[in-house]
Amino acid sequence: MSKFWSEAARRCKPYVPGEQINRTDIIKLNTNENPYPPSPKVIQEIQRETDRKLNLYPSPTADKLREDIASFYQLSKENIFVGNGSDEILAFSFMAFFDTDKKIRYPAISYSFYPVYAELFGIPAEEVPLHEDFTLPVKDFFQAEGGVIFPNPNAPTSVYLGLDSVKEILEKNPDQIVIVDEAYIDFAEASATSLINTYENLLVIQTMSKSRSLAGLRVGFAMGQPELIEGLVRIKDSFNSYTLDRLAIAGAEAAIRDVDYFKDTTNKIIKTREWTISEMNKRGYSVLPSQTNFIFATHPDQRADRLYANLKENGILVRHFKSKPIENYIRITIGTDGQMQQFLRTLDSLTASS
Repeated sequence: MSKFWSEAARRCKPYVPGEQINRTDIIKLNTNENPYPPSPKVIQEIQRETDRKLNLYPSPTADKLREDIASFYQLSKENIFVGNGSDEILAFSFMAFFDTDKKIRYPAISYSFYPVYAELFGIPAEEVPLHEDFTLPVKDFFQAEGGVIFPNPNAPTSVYLGLDSVKEILEKNPDQIVIVDEAYIDFAEASATSLINTYENLLVIQTMSKSRSLAGLRVGFAMGQPELIEGLVRIKDSFNSYTLDRLAIAGAEAAIRDVDYFKDTTNKIIKTREWTISEMNKRGYSVLPSQTNFIFATHPDQRADRLYANLKENGILVRHFKSKPIENYIRITIGTDGQMQQFLRTLDSLTASS
C-alpha cells in the first residue's frame, strides 16, 4: 500500500473477474461469454469503419446507436444511454443516483461489483439475504432509504424475478430509484423495459456482451425516462465524453439491427441450456431454475471447490465462489452443443475415477 494512495484507493476492494487463460485447448465456461461469434454484419461494419477516419473522435452522443436501440425496444432516443460496457454504466449510476448519506439495498448474493462500487464511492449499503431457494425477498426491498439495485435474472444464481414483483418494488419506492441490471434478460421471460414509460424511478441496464456476442467490444446501454438519462450524461461528460470508440459503435449498430441472428443464437443457447440441465439432473445435480446463459449447480456428494479444480486440470473452466451459502455450487456457462457434451463426458470421467 503506497503512501501516495488516496483514501478511496485504500478502502476499495477491487472486483475479481473470471480467469482468462490463453490456451486453445481450454473449454471456457466460466465468464458467461456467448459461444457463438457476432453477426457477420458486425464484422463487415467494423471493417468498413477501419477504412474511415480513425484519426477523428467518435460521436460523444452515439445518436445513431441510441436510435437503433430505441427502435428495437419501442422507445425514443431520449430514453437511451450508451457506455463502455454495462459495468461502466453501473458505476455512473452509483454516482448519478445514490447519495453518501442514504443506505441503498441490493441482494446479498448478487453481482459482486455492487459492493465494490458502494465502497469506492462511499455509499452505505444493506445486503438483503435471499430466501433459502435463492429467490428474491421482494418485500425486503420496499421503502429503501437510498434506492435499490438488483440483477434480473440474478447472478450468479440464474434465478429470474417476474415483472409483477418488479412492479411491486417500483411502487413501494416511489421517491427512490430502482435499477434493474438485465445483463442476461435476453435468455429470460420478459424485460422490465416495458415498464419504462410507466415508472419514472426505473432504470434498466443491459449489455451487448452476452446475447449479442460483443464481450470484446464493451458496449452497454441504459434505458429510462429522459431525466434519468440526463443524469447519466452529466456524470459521463464529467468523466469522459468519448466512452465508446468508432469500432464499438459501428459493431453495436450492426448487432442491434440484425434481429434474426440475435434470435437464432439466443434460441440455440436456451435449447442447449435446457438439455444441459436435464443431463445434470440425471447425474444427481441440483440445478437452480435458470433464465440466463449459465446454470448454477450443486451435488450432495461432491465438493464444488474440488470439482472446479478437477475440471480445470482437464481443460474445462467453470466458476466457483468461495463465499457462503454458495460455496458448494459451481456456475457453468452454456457453450455450444459440442462443448457441453465434452463437459458432461469430463464430468462423468471424474465421477467414475473418484
